[in-house]
Amino acid sequence: MIFRKIQPGTCRAWLSRVSLRQEVCFFSSVPSHPVPPLAHTLQGYLRALEPLLPPEELRHTRRMVQEFGRPGSLGTQLQEGLERRARHTKNWISDWWVQWAYLESRQPLPVHSNPAISLPRRDYNDWRSQLVFASKLIAAVLDFKAKINNGQLPAEYMRGKPLCMELYPLLFSSCRVPGPKHDYIARHGRSRRSPTHITVVRNYQFFQLEVYNSDGSRMTESQIHAQLLRIRSQSWKTDKEPMGILTSEHRHTWGQAYNRLLRDKLNKESVRLIETGLFSLCLDSPVMRISDEKYASRKAAQILHGGGTFSNSGNRWFDKTLQFVVGEDGSWGLLYEQATAEGPPIATLLDHILEYCEKPDPKRAPLVPLPMPKKLYFHIDREIKRDIEHAKQNLDILINDLDVNVFNFKRFGKELPKKYNLSPNSFIQVALQLAYYRVHNEVCPACDIASQRMFRGGRTEFIRSPTNQTLMFIQAFDDPTVSREAKLQLFREAVDAYTALTELALKGHGIDRHLLGLKLQAIEEGLSIPKIFMDTAYGLATHWKLRTGQVPANTDSVMCFGPLVPDGYAICYNPQADHVHFSITAFNCCEETHAETLAGTLKDTLCQLQELLQPTV
Repeated sequence: MIFRKIQPGTCRAWLSRVSLRQEVCFFSSVPSHPVPPLAHTLQGYLRALEPLLPPEELRHTRRMVQEFGRPGSLGTQLQEGLERRARHTKNWISDWWVQWAYLESRQPLPVHSNPAISLPRRDYNDWRSQLVFASKLIAAVLDFKAKINNGQLPAEYMRGKPLCMELYPLLFSSCRVPGPKHDYIARHGRSRRSPTHITVVRNYQFFQLEVYNSDGSRMTESQIHAQLLRIRSQSWKTDKEPMGILTSEHRHTWGQAYNRLLRDKLNKESVRLIETGLFSLCLDSPVMRISDEKYASRKAAQILHGGGTFSNSGNRWFDKTLQFVVGEDGSWGLLYEQATAEGPPIATLLDHILEYCEKPDPKRAPLVPLPMPKKLYFHIDREIKRDIEHAKQNLDILINDLDVNVFNFKRFGKELPKKYNLSPNSFIQVALQLAYYRVHNEVCPACDIASQRMFRGGRTEFIRSPTNQTLMFIQAFDDPTVSREAKLQLFREAVDAYTALTELALKGHGIDRHLLGLKLQAIEEGLSIPKIFMDTAYGLATHWKLRTGQVPANTDSVMCFGPLVPDGYAICYNPQADHVHFSITAFNCCEETHAETLAGTLKDTLCQLQELLQPTV
């Protein structure tokens, strides 16, 4: 997520950087991830259930949780197992989390998993400028990679404490590979002969483009541009089979097709070159232009899934960790695979690209002949042709089912809550719950993301809502008998309660990864799954109807991904000083959820919260 901030709820002042000419993965200076106390997590779990459950169900669950946590119980046994694991592993939860949340998931990667970031449209509208910008973008990414390799990437700090940097080198030459029961990550960047090429795809045709000269120096922008012109001249035909569509399938289905594909030697070599490449560049045809407001939604959707089989979806290889998308109409962005990549490193990379793109090309191209970019060919038999047809149908169904609504809220930005000593992220989270309540007449389980990079090998934790304080505020807000002063006090309490949960998550004391760890520890020890995880309350509490994410960037970008559940929403937001960018997605197949309705209600809600803080009468 394009963030100067490392995670939601934190203040920009907490993040500082110093230049380090040393190994970027400075694990020794980052503490190991603590296992939270069992009693703390169970109390937090029960508090999180209070706004969601009726009293009788809550009493039943409380008895079950107390039984699980008493001395000598199964809970304490599993807690001891986790503490042992923490002593003998780099991070007691991260590997389990990646395996459970990503690699074992069988859902398609587009929409369901891979986040997309849509950047402000570049000021051009023709293929010549597209290739000039694409050349600069490639050079910027290679410059960033050189900083990682040379130990020159500025170390990141939060509140004076160093953050783990281990994900940075893993961004390049890595790819997810489908398997029958779970996927795995193939990392090629640390092999003795690291790859020196990227993959460029245009009109569904893939090319291997070497981006380093024979002496090991990086190609200049003009050299890259000359090669992209050659690729364009070799990729006119639009009747090619869209091989990349196969990667959009359900993971089990794609795994079977992958094995069929690799039986052929030619296919195996082409897939290997895609998987080992540093990253992919997708040269897209223009997004269909409609009204300006609808265009922002269409543009974000294009980055997310390619717009469908008649548009640019065949220009993707969804398993690839990093895919940059550059459209002929000035649209551009990034799509990343979450098992390896994560918001903050992607943010830093994009910030570097944006800064680099403001500079003129620093180098003159050496007068050396360049090898022709290598076109990657596939042998498509009847079985693979059938696999592609099925994948096309399924992806178009998924894309048509996704409702995307992107808008820029211009009444105020993060400076308004700051003026009243309120956390901007917590302010927006309470607003989201109020807007959801107004549409659906209930509150719902919502998750926000907090980084855990202050710990060695740390990934993410959820910040849960609603809190009891949020529920009390929501119930009072539309009640005409409650005074403005009382509503304002309840609002402050709701925002502060969410900020307190954020603080706990940033200290490694969130509850969700710990609960997952206890469940997986039971499986690891060959025990039956504890009753608290079979309880209907746990199912309800983890049915995330609101998947949210703050994307605080230095630019007007917007992140986009699909809901976690069929009857839910995904909401991303990028708060700027005087405006906030939002993206809301929902599935059309659910009659209860409408992205446009929630967007309209959210705009009204934000205006009314401004009125609560700054009454005009």
